[in-house]
Amino acid sequence: MYANRWDRLVRGFTGRHGSASSWTAVCKQRTVSLQKPRPSVTCHTRDNLLNVHRTRVRGKPLGGLRILDVGCGGGLLTEPLGRLGADVLGIDPVGDSIGTAKLHSSVDPDLRDRVRYRACTLEEISAEREGGSREEQGAAQFDAVVASEVVEHLADLQTFGPSCIHVLKPGGSLFITTINKTNLSYALGIVVAEQLLRIVPRGTHDWEKFISPVELERLLESSGFSVQSVRGMLYNPASGLWSWTDSTAINYALHAVKVSDEPAADQAEGRAEEAHN
Repeated sequence: MYANRWDRLVRGFTGRHGSASSWTAVCKQRTVSLQKPRPSVTCHTRDNLLNVHRTRVRGKPLGGLRILDVGCGGGLLTEPLGRLGADVLGIDPVGDSIGTAKLHSSVDPDLRDRVRYRACTLEEISAEREGGSREEQGAAQFDAVVASEVVEHLADLQTFGPSCIHVLKPGGSLFITTINKTNLSYALGIVVAEQLLRIVPRGTHDWEKFISPVELERLLESSGFSVQSVRGMLYNPASGLWSWTDSTAINYALHAVKVSDEPAADQAEGRAEEAHN
């Protein structure tokens, strides 16, 4: 079911934009800013991971960590995370995007041994881990999953959280950036960005798929996550830069930590059975 949702997303992108012909074009499909990456997202991921993992690699603060970048596009976030020392796997269902990402990273010797790309879905990664031995399952787990500008394109988030839980190590982190479901986000994210300024192609977003921080937190906690922080993000179209803000009315970044392999409903059922026995 999750793969089918990715297929619909792929058809929507390719139908509107055609094949990706350059790294810049691919990255334009990944972020609302289009022109520039979000250094704040990279820093947010780095700083929160360093609070948990105290690495000792000089100049490579994320050295020794494995990160999965879901919906990586052309590697807009994958490459900066690799330069910080992490071993990063970028996945995207759009084969053209993956081809462009591989070509772009191949010219940088600093990334060749740390950044990999695959044209596949999160569900496929999760299924591969499930089918392996105990040792293979442990080796396939990640210290962090990054999903930037992904969840607002999914028709149903019900399997997203469990899939992330499945591929994360115990205590692993999930980083999400997405768009709140408010009147302001509709006005700025769709009317202004798509229809007036044309920062993104018309039809890129569907307001009905936007999700509030409260609702996203509820869904993640029911899958076995504990939400650690939610921060508002603000894009300045004049400068092309992002900044943190106290308001989550439009864009926001969320950090959650895996606390259980079992969804909350399964845990409650298990406790009920124990009490009955």
